[in-house]
Amino acid sequence: MKVINSKKLHFYLIVLVSFLLIPVILQARPYKILVVTGGHGYQEKEFDEMLSSLGHGYSFKVAAFPEAFSYFQAGKQNEYDVILFYHMWQKVSDKEAADLAGTIREGKPLVALHHSICAFDDWPEYWNIIGGKYFHKPTVLNGKEYPACSYKHDLRFTLKVVDKKHPVTKGLKDFEVLDESYLGYYVDPEVTPLLKTGEPTSTPVVGWTKKYGKAQVVTLQSGHDAHTFANPDFRKLLKQAILWVAKNSE
Repeated sequence: MKVINSKKLHFYLIVLVSFLLIPVILQARPYKILVVTGGHGYQEKEFDEMLSSLGHGYSFKVAAFPEAFSYFQAGKQNEYDVILFYHMWQKVSDKEAADLAGTIREGKPLVALHHSICAFDDWPEYWNIIGGKYFHKPTVLNGKEYPACSYKHDLRFTLKVVDKKHPVTKGLKDFEVLDESYLGYYVDPEVTPLLKTGEPTSTPVVGWTKKYGKAQVVTLQSGHDAHTFANPDFRKLLKQAILWVAKNSE
């Protein structure tokens, strides 16, 4: 039987520990999330508590439109790793639109929540970025006329996981939310569905992913108020969505 001397054993232990610490070292800096709000009120305290619950691997800066447009200008994009939309802003200039779309197209990943699909009624490229659109008025898109959408508050319904192996939904089973449903919104047929529902006051697809340029995008229809913010399944879904887009954008 071969005996390993103490110096070699010490060396092997150092190598082993170093190897095990590589993932920790690589993730020592938290993912910096730019949270974009504006155009719609929300329960800020409860929303911030949800963000804090994601853990030490994430830090957050909240910026409201129109000031938030400045973060999409040249030289500002390196201040954050992921964009989290929770806004319903409408006004956008040509330059602001170009800066925002260009930032994401060039690889800045995005997670869009709830009323973010109701934003920018007159900017179709935004609908393409997030892969969907809630219409406030009858709208023609790709030759098809869509009527105005509808919503229903304080509704208890089930979100069904479409692909339990996808990193965004991995480990999640179908779960119930007390939330606001949207009915009739457009979903790009090219998206990859993550969540669906059989609730009749909702469009069936309620969560999806897509790519816009070099960036991965996840859009989740849920997230109206504190009921959903405190839901442990939704928190896990949000955390995994942020992590996945951050790791898989170019």
